[in-house]
Amino acid sequence: MVNEPEKVNQAQKIISAAFKCISVKGYANVSLRDIADEAGVVLSQLNYYYKNKEGLFTEIIKRMAQQYLSEVEEILKKGQSEKERISSLIEYFQRLLRKNPELFKLLFDLTSMALWSASLKELLNDFFNKVANLIEKYIISEFSVKEKFKYSSPVTLSRMMLGALFGTSIQVMLADEKEDMIYSLSTMKVLFE
Repeated sequence: MVNEPEKVNQAQKIISAAFKCISVKGYANVSLRDIADEAGVVLSQLNYYYKNKEGLFTEIIKRMAQQYLSEVEEILKKGQSEKERISSLIEYFQRLLRKNPELFKLLFDLTSMALWSASLKELLNDFFNKVANLIEKYIISEFSVKEKFKYSSPVTLSRMMLGALFGTSIQVMLADEKEDMIYSLSTMKVLFE
């Protein structure tokens, strides 16, 4: 019989392997066997812990969302002004694109999958809503007093900022000249001054 710590360890090995396989090969090119081999477990353990492929990807989305949300909130809390918080958020995206582009690849791949799966769609929609809420709470809430933003709701502005960050990040991942594209994120500061 498997005890609880071993069970958690095996489940974590599978999730880590799935993260790695999908971020390196992409969802379409990864099989459950690839994930099991990477984790060093038998294929039946994936079904034991996650029931099916969608169950595994649901858990990946939950963990990825948790990581992004905690990191974004932490950096936004540190800023003393809206300008500092915008700069910190942009620098966070730039740092991720330079140091951990696999996390973006995983997010983009899972987002694409969510277009075809109701349960994954719900999870990713919730994730994007929570990120937009953090932007609204820590950055946009102060913008409504500015003359040029008086006709835009804080919700709309936060979604626009999030869309610009993720949309530009996609372009960075596709670009040949990544550093120039990464720097282009900095121009978002101009939009919100």
